[in-house]
Amino acid sequence: MTSPSSSLYLSTVRLQKDIAKRVIAKDSFDMEIKCVCGIDVSYKENIAYCSAAVIKKNTLGLIESVNTKDITKHPYIPGLLMLKESEPIMNTLKLLKSHFELLLIDGHGQLHPRRGGLACYIGVMMNTPTIGVAKSLLCGSLREDQFVELDRDILGFRIKKDGAKQIYVSVGHKISLDSAIKIVKQLIKNGEWMPEPLRIADINSKNYFNFA
Repeated sequence: MTSPSSSLYLSTVRLQKDIAKRVIAKDSFDMEIKCVCGIDVSYKENIAYCSAAVIKKNTLGLIESVNTKDITKHPYIPGLLMLKESEPIMNTLKLLKSHFELLLIDGHGQLHPRRGGLACYIGVMMNTPTIGVAKSLLCGSLREDQFVELDRDILGFRIKKDGAKQIYVSVGHKISLDSAIKIVKQLIKNGEWMPEPLRIADINSKNYFNFA
């Protein structure tokens, strides 16, 4: 177990703070966003089942999906999700043959105690526009206008459809929060609550470990 006093914990916190300084929180697209990748990790005992799905942004049609499984090396610690999931995510993304201009991560980006969550780490490491899409709030306060504030800075936004579950959107890298919110909304099909590439990746990762 990684404790708050361990060298691994402390070095990971330092890395997150460094990553936070390198995040570009404005639109920095080299080209038009035509394809979007979503990636999700599910767990069965000590095995991580990771799935990535690439879709066309304008039609939401699936282009490619890949799956991997890895032995987990670290437990889940709130605020340190990158310790557990960064390696299986990076290993899975390497298998994709299809190009994508935007990456959606099942986890927080700047909406994080150190403003350097999993989506920031993956985005900076890959130098790719990245959005964090989390299912629960890790930190910050939800305002009436659905924006999430942390230390007086607006770092996230809640999307909640009537009678549906909610998601929290934040900047990962090379995208503004306004653009991240707009794009995530565009990627949610009628009757669904998750953006399509993450919805597909979530289903695939769970199916993968159910039939493993």
